[in-house]
Order: sequence, then C-alpha cells, then structure tokens
Amino acid sequence: MKNLSLFQTVAGIRSYLASDRPRLRLGLVPTMGALHFGHSKLIEKAVAENDLVVVSIFINPLQFSPQEDFASYPRSLEEDCEFCENLGVNAIFAPTIKEMRADKVGHSISQVQPPDKMLSVLCAPFRPGHFQGVATIVIKLFNIIAPDVAYFGEKDAQQLAIIRRLVADLSLPIEIQACPIVRDASGLAFSSRNQYLSDPEKASAAGMYQSLKAAKILFQTGERQCSPLIETVEKRLSHYPEIKLQYAQLVDAKTLNPLQQIEQVGLLVIAAYLGSTRLIDNILLDQRQPIIAIDGPAGAGKSTITRRIAQELELLYLDTGAMYRAITWMIMKAGVPLDAEAKIAELVSKATLELTLTKDGSATQVLIDNEDVTDVIRTPEVTANVSQISAQKAVRHYLSQQQRCYGERGGLVAEGRDMGTQIFPEADLKIFLTASVQERAKRRLQDFKFQGVNNISLEQLQQDIQRRDERDSQRSIAPLRKAADAITLNTDNLSIEAVTNKIIQYYRLCIEHQRLA
Repeated sequence: MKNLSLFQTVAGIRSYLASDRPRLRLGLVPTMGALHFGHSKLIEKAVAENDLVVVSIFINPLQFSPQEDFASYPRSLEEDCEFCENLGVNAIFAPTIKEMRADKVGHSISQVQPPDKMLSVLCAPFRPGHFQGVATIVIKLFNIIAPDVAYFGEKDAQQLAIIRRLVADLSLPIEIQACPIVRDASGLAFSSRNQYLSDPEKASAAGMYQSLKAAKILFQTGERQCSPLIETVEKRLSHYPEIKLQYAQLVDAKTLNPLQQIEQVGLLVIAAYLGSTRLIDNILLDQRQPIIAIDGPAGAGKSTITRRIAQELELLYLDTGAMYRAITWMIMKAGVPLDAEAKIAELVSKATLELTLTKDGSATQVLIDNEDVTDVIRTPEVTANVSQISAQKAVRHYLSQQQRCYGERGGLVAEGRDMGTQIFPEADLKIFLTASVQERAKRRLQDFKFQGVNNISLEQLQQDIQRRDERDSQRSIAPLRKAADAITLNTDNLSIEAVTNKIIQYYRLCIEHQRLA
C-alpha cells in the first residue's frame, strides 16, 4: 500500500489526522467492508469533493441479532485495501471489536438511541436493536475521525434518515451526503450480501426493483394513494414466487412517518428474502419540480445565464451569489473584522435573509433583516470581500440550509459555489460554467463601467480573478470543484443566447431521459 495508510487503533487514526489535516476538508465513507461497485461510487464522490478521505471498515456486531449473519458476513480486508488505494483513498480505519468497545458478550456499553418513531417502521420492528447498534458505531466513528462530510448510500434509506436526524439533534458539525443507489444491468441494487446469491437468485432478485418501477409508473400517471402503490408492488412480486416479501411501506423520506397519501415526496421501501438472504430496496416517488445547478469560477457569467434560463423555463432563479454578498455586506456594515470567525458566526446565525421577486416578477430582491440590499451588495467593496466571507464554515452552513429549503419543492435554477456537489447533488442537470481569466476580466470591467466605476484596470482585474481562482480552489470550506456528473461548458466566444440555448437543450434532453427511465 504505497499511498494508503491502514490504521486499526483509535490512537493511530487520530494521530494521523491530527498531523496531516490542518484545515483540510475531510470526507468519511463508513462501510462494513466487502467493498463493491456501489461503494466505489461513494468513494469516488468523496475523493472528488475532499482533500483527505478515510474509509472505515468495521463489521459491527451491535447491529446483528443472534439469528443474523455476523459470523458469515463477507470479510476481505486485503482486497478492500487494494480497492480503496486504486480509488485514491488516503487512509483506512479498520478497528477490532475490542478497539471499538463493541463486544456485547464481554460487557454492556453506552449506546445511542434514535427517536422511537423512527424505530417503529420499515426494518426496525424486524431487526430489534439494529439501528441502535448502527447509530452507536456511526456516532463513535464521527467522534474518532471528526469528518467534515460523511457519505452514505440511499439504498439504506432508514439508516440514512436516522443518521441525519442524529446529526441534527446532537448538533454535530458534519454534513451528510446521500449517494444514489447503484444498480447492475438487471436493476439489482449492489450489496455486499449479493455474494450469498446464486446466479438464478440474482436474476430473480431483480424483480424487487421491477416491482418498485411498476409503482413509480403508476405514480407518474397521477396515483398518490398508498394502497394502490403497495398493491402494485405486491402484484408484480407475485411473478417471482421465490421472493418472500417481508414488508412494503410508503413513508416520508426524512421523518420515516407512514404516508397514506403523497403530497410532495414519498419513499417506497421493500424488504424481502431470497432463500436465507435478506435484501432491501427503495424508490423515491417525487413530485418535486426539476432543479438545474450551475457552478463554476467567479465571473464566468453564472448569474446572467441562470437568470435567462429561469425566465425561459419559468423556473425560480435562486441567486446564491447575492445571498453571500448580502451576508458580506451585513458583516461589513456591522464593523466586524472579516477574519473574526466566531463573531461572524454569531452574527450570521441571527440573520434573516430572504429572496423575493419584484412586483412585476422581472427581478429578484434581496432583503436581510428586512432591509432591501439588492443594489448595495454589488459594489466593488463587497465584491472584494465576498470570497473571504463565503469561505467561512458558519456562513456556508447557514446559507446552505437556506438554499436547500428553497430547493425542497424544486422548480428552480441555482448558481454558485458547490451547487452541484454539495447543495443540490440530486439536481436534474448540473452545469460547470467556465471561461478564461482574460474573458472574465473583460466582462467584469464592463460591469464596473456600467455601474460608473472607472478607476479599475483590466490588468488589475485579471490579477484579482487569478488570485480568487487560486483561493477558491484551495480553501477548506466549499472549494471550487466540478461535480463528477456535471457538464462543462466554456463560454469564451459564445453569446449569452448561445449559452442559454445550449443549457436549455441539455435540460430538455435530461428530462426526456428521466421520463423514459
């Protein structure tokens, strides 16, 4: 393992991280090993979005009942290490049961208790103690490794919802990133337990996804009631008598509360047995309107293009750049030093920020603490400081929450840093809009002249943009990075209309692809 470090003790991994990560963005991918193609997508996303990536490998006895497959669960540490090294992982944390104090036989241990309501549905009644065991070890991993962001697959939907709730309830400074289910050509979701299945069983197991797809097709025709959707799943599964359905339930994706009718979003979840192997799968039934996420370096024309696209497609324009500018203006007005992060965090946490449309619907107004700051946030002074302010963790956390709230119902175009990587990773279309430094400087100079500012040279703007690109790419919080599934579009020598039309074409192709999926 030339570039990969393996640690099996808490002391070892903590020492490694303490010495190797001053202000580096750290990503954690918790696993139980037996890594497969589905894990690779989690790891690739983590490697793309972080400076340092740790994969934990721990087969957690606390989440297995005496009747379950703890003893036979696949173990392949050597192969897993090679798997991780090939994907660019920096370190693996593979502790023993004793190191994690997870030996239930030897002694009882303190455990984390998720909310009771989240343990009354889906897998929890069939696996008593399972999610307490999961929660306990995940929180221990968070305490040991202290990641900035942790990556979980959407296949384990109940686990994901519980972890998100615990992070919120315990005020943990960790971002939880969900990654889409990865499937093979038949539709079978990748799982370490697929190793237990024979080839004929794998072919049959694909029927689980087919049943979920049948329910989604019914949903797309307008059905919103729980019973017909569940009946569709059961009817399709009846074509696969070897699949023994344990449950099929419709729940709220965030709270896990059972749903009788889908108002906005519903999560349809099933669990079934093939022989002695238990498998789970799910599908999101979502009425959310589409989201377009546009990212890229400063001055690439994101705001102008996003505004045009929103008008053309009749979507909301979420001006995230204006949100960061508004916070920057507020901090400057308060006279707080730009590097006083604690004072800025206190100030920002009390702020009220709102984006509204003008009465004629032609433009976005920006209000902070009920004061209209639409025009004053565009001054050169604010422009010069917004990058430093937006790099601060508290500012980003506050505005990320605000932006995600706007995105819950969809129907928007959003531009700004990490739109496609962190804020809206589920966006229907992601564009990385870029342009050369020279081209961006020319555009910025024209903007300033339009504002009546004539004391700035093109050369100075080129230097400023070059420095900002370097800062934005190297900073620890929300660095400038392209989402792995984003389309790069260089706007040099392209008119606004040409760029707008290209993105709208991409969008329509994307929507058509989703309709046919």
